[in-house]
Amino acid sequence: MARYASGKKSQAISDRSGFQYRYNDMRKEWTGALVGKDEWEPKQPQLGPFKEVSDAEALKDPRPDRIEPMVVFVGASSFPPGRQATNAVGSTGFVLVVTT
Repeated sequence: MARYASGKKSQAISDRSGFQYRYNDMRKEWTGALVGKDEWEPKQPQLGPFKEVSDAEALKDPRPDRIEPMVVFVGASSFPPGRQATNAVGSTGFVLVVTT
């Protein structure tokens, strides 16, 4: 196992300001820079680690779509005389119009 000197009388240069500090008063930042005790800054919370956030992708108990024809009842008085529509196709799908 490696043993290091205590550094009681050693001096070091700050990576941020270039000032000389006692080696024992130096601190290592989260960026890896060795700086003086008065220059040290903690890591900002915006830089992470972040909580795992995920969007829901599926329902808990899904049911299949119901396939039923949509029937719309329309009174015969809404059509011009002599013209009665019995079915029509539109952008929403097939529509069945029943007149009585």
